[in-house]
Amino acid sequence: MRIVSFSRNGERKYGVVENGLVHEIDGDLESCYFNNYRRSGNEFRLDHISLLPPCEPTKIVCLGLNYRGHAEEMKLPLPSAPIIFMKPATAVIGPGESIVYPPQSSRVDYEAELGVVMGRRAHRVNQAEALDYVLGYTCANDVTARDLQSKNGQWIYAKGFDTFAPLGPWIETGLQNPENLEIKGYLNEKLVQYASTADHIFPVHELIAYISACMTLLPGDVIITGTPPGIGPLAPGDTFEVEISGIGKLLNRVIKT
Repeated sequence: MRIVSFSRNGERKYGVVENGLVHEIDGDLESCYFNNYRRSGNEFRLDHISLLPPCEPTKIVCLGLNYRGHAEEMKLPLPSAPIIFMKPATAVIGPGESIVYPPQSSRVDYEAELGVVMGRRAHRVNQAEALDYVLGYTCANDVTARDLQSKNGQWIYAKGFDTFAPLGPWIETGLQNPENLEIKGYLNEKLVQYASTADHIFPVHELIAYISACMTLLPGDVIITGTPPGIGPLAPGDTFEVEISGIGKLLNRVIKT
């Protein structure tokens, strides 16, 4: 099942996508997880509506150096434990929305990533049950002001700007194995990132257990699981597209205001 979010009459609505049609539902993401929503009867062509970010996370928990290839690219040793940081909810944008190049930075990078969307409250979850708490998966871009990343030893300023967390186009609930997905990044339609999530240092079930031992994950919260090698700079006017097998494509343009 593919779950989308869109605006109708000024309100956020959720729907399920089938054969190019969006079937509006009455319910939230948690109701989708427990399969207790109902269809409202309203249907829309997917290409006739503007999609919103597929969820409203209270927090986006991010992973640094979670691909072996990326660690090699950065000439850094493999971490012994997950390196986590966070993006604020105000950084989230949806498919087709613009990434705003901030005036504080002279180097803004793309980072194609797999996003994990939680379906129910997760607190101190064990690894064996961790994937049972997942609603589904989405495409993500961990946009980063690279020149600001090392200035104070903390990453949230470089990665927390408004518009620096594109998510979408939907939540795919049917994936059984998040560790066998092809992930690609296209800069102006040129392939610049390519890997399999099999290259994860810490797989999704380990990440959920590790993070939920520290903080409670709520329905709609997102874990973005690190980027493969091939990171590079964006410029105003560029487009960047994240494509993940079994999920779809997320496209955003860069602007400067």
